[in-house]
Amino acid sequence: MADFLLEIGLEEVPARMIAGAEAELGRRVCGLLTRERLLGTKRKLTTYSTPRRLAVLVEGVSPRQADTEEHLTGPSWKVAFKDGAPTAAAEAFAKKAGVAVTALKKVTNAKGEYVGATVKRPGRGAAELLAAELPKEVLGLYWAKNMYWRAGKPERFVRPVRWVIALLGSKVVPLEIAGIAAGKQSRGHRVLHSGKPVLLAKARDYSEALRKAFVVVDVAERRHSIRKALDAATRTVPDARWREDEALIETVVHLTEWPTVVLGDFEPEYLALPEEVLVTVMRDHQKYFAVEGADGKLAPHFLAVLNTEVDDEGRAIIRHGNARVLRARFKDARFFWDFDQKTPLAARVESLKAVTFQKELGSYHWKTEANLRLAREYASWYAIHASATCDRDLCRIVETAVQLAKTDLTTELVKEFTELQGVVGGVYALAQGLGERVAEAIYWQYRPANTEDRIPPTVEGQLLGLADRVQTIAAMFSIGNAPTGSKDPFALRRAANGVIKILAESQLPLDLIRLIRPAVNEAENCSQAKLEQDVRAFFKERLHFYLKDVRGFAYDVVNAVLAADADDVRDAIARAEALTAVRGSEDFRAISAAFKRIKNILRQAEEKQFAIGSAEDVRLSVEAWQFSAAAAALAPEVARLRQQRAYVEALALIATLRPDVDAFFDKVMVLDPDPAIRGAHLALIDEVLRGFSGIADFSEIVTA
Repeated sequence: MADFLLEIGLEEVPARMIAGAEAELGRRVCGLLTRERLLGTKRKLTTYSTPRRLAVLVEGVSPRQADTEEHLTGPSWKVAFKDGAPTAAAEAFAKKAGVAVTALKKVTNAKGEYVGATVKRPGRGAAELLAAELPKEVLGLYWAKNMYWRAGKPERFVRPVRWVIALLGSKVVPLEIAGIAAGKQSRGHRVLHSGKPVLLAKARDYSEALRKAFVVVDVAERRHSIRKALDAATRTVPDARWREDEALIETVVHLTEWPTVVLGDFEPEYLALPEEVLVTVMRDHQKYFAVEGADGKLAPHFLAVLNTEVDDEGRAIIRHGNARVLRARFKDARFFWDFDQKTPLAARVESLKAVTFQKELGSYHWKTEANLRLAREYASWYAIHASATCDRDLCRIVETAVQLAKTDLTTELVKEFTELQGVVGGVYALAQGLGERVAEAIYWQYRPANTEDRIPPTVEGQLLGLADRVQTIAAMFSIGNAPTGSKDPFALRRAANGVIKILAESQLPLDLIRLIRPAVNEAENCSQAKLEQDVRAFFKERLHFYLKDVRGFAYDVVNAVLAADADDVRDAIARAEALTAVRGSEDFRAISAAFKRIKNILRQAEEKQFAIGSAEDVRLSVEAWQFSAAAAALAPEVARLRQQRAYVEALALIATLRPDVDAFFDKVMVLDPDPAIRGAHLALIDEVLRGFSGIADFSEIVTA
């Protein structure tokens, strides 16, 4: 067995694209080696990446494929041989198999006697196979954006390929990628090891050889190194700690090859600015980590992750330069803050008429008015149906928050820091004395931004977020801008995910139809019935995603639950939890199989146009009567438990029908030749199916 190393050297790749490409390259190389039967039992695959390289090291690669023996079957013996002599059919088969006619044998199987041949195929060398197939795998990597860099050449890649290493043990695999022939030479750190090639004697030397050239190729090692350096630098400030930011950690990990950390300072006077502004400037614009004191408040320090190693003098110069850049950004932010305060948010509402929301729909002023109509309806419904804790100020606060929610789009601070949209509005509302509840609703209006994010903590924020998202989805659908395939330019799936998450994790007494219908009724120049159908189907698909991919329920449980009802999100979760809890019992599996059988029988009856009759004038068999009586006896108690959302108990009660169900299907011919008896049987199973499928469509449960 040998080790195989592949390294693709590139110009600097955007940090956000590296992790996915590293994982995909590993999968592709492993898949190729597996398909070609080149991986041994003691295999190990390790992937590496830096901004300038992607690499895969595979241990336990066979130098060549094992020889194989294949048994081929050809034409029938009677056709291949006449009077013991081979015919043209035999000769053609022998030629195709690559054997002499005399090597053909008689093969007997269930269909008769045929001509057979045993073909021995020698294995191909690993280097030969990799040279032929690996370039296609590399150039097949998915990138969000590709580029051409060789005139007249067809290959596209995220950045130009500058060098390639392909080593099987100590030997170069003779392959070529994008015009670059593979060799043994890599490149070290662009500054600390400038211009010096890194020669590898064998594949296993890769990581250590690059380390000597000031490149840490292992992503986990760089991540650990950065965390340790951040800790060490922060310890120089009494009672301070760096603010945890997992996303920023991942960014700087993929921006560096030899990371070090420098601690810098800024003037305490800038702490008068909102914390969100300061952190955004440090994190999003400069890739700096914020530092906070023991009280959790920002301290006048920052941490910058460098991609080099410098002495004390160089560190001081870099610290000074970074602080100067940060100071300039803070000065801009402070200027914009002071300038924006001259115009209150309420005075900015008219200015939204000049800000386009969508060219076919209108401005953000139009959007605000549409949001306001929806939010009023949602708030009124909440006020009527919520508990006694709902106060009379709720509707007024929601209206104020919705009216002002988009006004920060006209502020200079948001124009400069677009990622602070919403947050700035909330901070300005608080600074202008509009009250904490209004400010918090505006602040949280775009949350959750993803399935891991928190929902707004207040009812006002939740109602604002729902109104904004649902109105956008309905309006975009009404003009034909629904998502198609992987294309979703208006991020409607993300908006719908936010709606589902808010409904799932809040206590709002709202279901999807209550949210959708008022928004659909606002639509013009389209069929509102068709629009409601499409929007409901879209939300059902997003609820399916939430239950399966976010909450982790089995696909058949999700299908069963949503087949019964897909409007009440929290109720769907409760039913999925209950179904998951009981699906393992033998009785429930039997009941699920029976319901699948009932559904198939009813479908078959419909196809044959068999009428569903009545059992009143038909003398039923003992088993049918017992089944009917047992189901009728359980139905009221199951309905009561459903009303209380005691779904586990309801499902357990339904499972007690098993003996009567088994006896019915064992002894009764449902599709009896007598139309009256058959109609009575169909009526019975149809009533049972409808009566007990309100929690879930049990026929969707996989029982095998």
